[in-house]
Amino acid sequence: MYDALLLVSFGGPESLDEIKPFLERITEGKNIPSDRLEEIAQRYKTVAGVSPLNANIRNIKKNLEIEIKNRDIDIPIFIGHRNVEPLIVNTVNEMKESGVTRCLAWLSSPYSSYSSCRQYTENVENACSQVGIGAPQIEQIRRHHDHPGLIEPAAQYLRLAIEDIPSERRNEVVLLFSAHSLPMSMAQTCRYEAEINEAASLVANKVDPDKRLRREIVWQSRSGPPSVPWLEPDINDKLEQLASEGVKAVAVSPIGFPIENFEILWDLDFEASNKASSLDMSFSRAETVNNDPRFISMIADLLCERTSRPTLAAAGLGTLKTSPEKCEKDCCPN
Repeated sequence: MYDALLLVSFGGPESLDEIKPFLERITEGKNIPSDRLEEIAQRYKTVAGVSPLNANIRNIKKNLEIEIKNRDIDIPIFIGHRNVEPLIVNTVNEMKESGVTRCLAWLSSPYSSYSSCRQYTENVENACSQVGIGAPQIEQIRRHHDHPGLIEPAAQYLRLAIEDIPSERRNEVVLLFSAHSLPMSMAQTCRYEAEINEAASLVANKVDPDKRLRREIVWQSRSGPPSVPWLEPDINDKLEQLASEGVKAVAVSPIGFPIENFEILWDLDFEASNKASSLDMSFSRAETVNNDPRFISMIADLLCERTSRPTLAAAGLGTLKTSPEKCEKDCCPN
């Protein structure tokens, strides 16, 4: 039996003072030029150094506590971030001191890759090693890219985004599904791209069952040297291509980001939106799903699924094989 639930995320700064240590942590050992770090720091300064991610995770925790209580599940919920306080290692130590012995961990990304899944598993394992004797046993909840608690609200918010397009352009809007790009070498060793494609297709089919609207997968937030190939096309390149074809409106679903974060605010709401404006193209971005009750219910369902309790929704809507409860040791290599 599990006696706690750990919510694990990337984490983000929440003040100007937190920007530098946050960037130093995420770029440790990566030899990032100082001018590039300063460029990223300036982006965060445009929003006073506040990423919405941490507050959204806290809100998920609050709503999930109510949800599991309504299901007669009485376990504490903890938060651990990779790059800001509360750091995973500090939370693991807090759980140890609270008497937690066996815990399930839910990762804030539902997709399979090294950076969105296995690396967090390594972070948790390293944290337990640092805490040492008495650290709780922590097991990961499975990946869930096709769960209705993700797909159904994403479809609803994309419909609302389409409604924000001027009526004269609405019937010809192109649906763009955006996710964080990965190096090709990493993408080729996991199901990340296939899962993004399936999640996008599931959402698009709910929004546009007759397939009247064009739909495209786009990528954002790539980093690293230009010589290293990443998943393409970048959303801004796709916008230019669409404009050259006469497209006048796009509705964007941030399908790769269930929880709103700074990359959505910058890459989509600022850069992509401005790019579309410069191309005389209407641009509408769907809301993320993190505040939707169906998303909260999904997390509770995944907890119940793992503990042999009744669930409220079917396990998945897609055709890809459901992710295993426990990943293979050699899955999603770096």
